[in-house]
Amino acid sequence: MTDADLGSPLPLPVPSAEMQDRLARRRSAPAQALTAPGPSRAEIERILLLGARTPDHGKLFPWRFVALGPASRAKLAAALIPLAERQPDPGKAAKALSRLTAPPLTIMVLSVPVSGHKVPEWEQRLSAGAVCMNLHHAANAFGYAASWITDWYSYDPEAVALFGVGAGERVAGFIHIGTPAEPSLERPRPDVAALTTWRD
Repeated sequence: MTDADLGSPLPLPVPSAEMQDRLARRRSAPAQALTAPGPSRAEIERILLLGARTPDHGKLFPWRFVALGPASRAKLAAALIPLAERQPDPGKAAKALSRLTAPPLTIMVLSVPVSGHKVPEWEQRLSAGAVCMNLHHAANAFGYAASWITDWYSYDPEAVALFGVGAGERVAGFIHIGTPAEPSLERPRPDVAALTTWRD
């Protein structure tokens, strides 16, 4: 999109059986089961552009991306090992690092709310979550599987410092992207009727 595109009318939505089918089969893949090939640099840039087309009250763009390749994540995982040993379940915390290092690509989405703005911070945080889901869909559109998770190192103060998370920022999610080693299995889904209230 260019400045010349601003204000231009967009095409109206049209029925899409293909999109309905994709959404009906959407499934996260285990991050540790994601292997090469991963997206090319051009595909990553496109995935980010698509992910950024998300609801954003106030047009604040209250989030940012950090694309993490294998080398950077290997260094981070090594630095996280001593911190994992201080977690309530050190073995589980250390094992979780495999979800960080296995995939070809990880996009860290940071929630970066604009402080003091009339748009409530809660809505700005929700926008970052919507970005995470958009990135998931965008990765699928390029034929890759994805996994949106956080893990303990998203909340440990020393860990987030290693990732370069700034003051006032929070990890909205790590979007791990790659090719699944095997098909994902279907999981239980909610009873939508039981969770829906109809009001005329």
